[in-house]
Amino acid sequence: MSEDAAGTLLNRAVDLGLTLIDTARGYGLSEERIGRHLSWRRGDFVLSSKGGYDIEGTQDWTPQNIRLGIERALRVMRTDYLDVFHLHSCPLDVLQRDDLLGALDEARQAGQIRVAAYSGENEALDWAVHSGRFGSVQTSVNIADQWSLHHVLPDAARLGLGVIGKRPVANMAWTYPTRPAGEYAETYWERLHALNLQPGDLDFSELALRFSAYAPGVSSIIVGTGRLENLERNAALVQQGPLPAETLAAIEAAWAHHGQQWGGEV
Repeated sequence: MSEDAAGTLLNRAVDLGLTLIDTARGYGLSEERIGRHLSWRRGDFVLSSKGGYDIEGTQDWTPQNIRLGIERALRVMRTDYLDVFHLHSCPLDVLQRDDLLGALDEARQAGQIRVAAYSGENEALDWAVHSGRFGSVQTSVNIADQWSLHHVLPDAARLGLGVIGKRPVANMAWTYPTRPAGEYAETYWERLHALNLQPGDLDFSELALRFSAYAPGVSSIIVGTGRLENLERNAALVQQGPLPAETLAAIEAAWAHHGQQWGGEV
């Protein structure tokens, strides 16, 4: 994307009333562009980022990497604080390390971050929710990925954690006429064919978005796009509210029959 297009897209999102901007160290120029185009209206949105890796002069998943990564994010996004900072999809043995958790505690105590969080799936996500060390989590929640929705999110809601649902449109797997071998959407394509969901009067993108946005325990969902028309359409679809009860019941029945052994996709 050009800088002008990125700036227009980001500002249009905030103009539409979208109040969560989510990024990460690994998302190319995303952090720099957020700082360049949105820092002037920092009070209008919640800023979420992720890290633990890819900071020059440090080893990944070390306290120094966490500290310098947060400092870098603050600098390039031109802000004094991050509302949410996630350890980004590290495995359980890394997630449980006291030195990394201590680095997050220090950043929170210093006011650099407001909420320490974890982005991930399955047993690591379950540990994070029950550890008492995090205020929020990010996890896959969509019609083809419901492990966290059934196994972890009820406890996250009970414990008062924020939940950011990622991949709400399941990588648009339904748009592939044949199996997208080797593509990120392949697993979801297989699952959707097994579930055989019927969207009825809705198209699949509306079915997926409204399912994820209003899933129990989900605070917000994140949808990536580089196209202004998709951004505006998604915002309008979410405003339609939860799916009808009979549609949700059909999705739940299909999942109960086919999806019980499917884990969350990292």
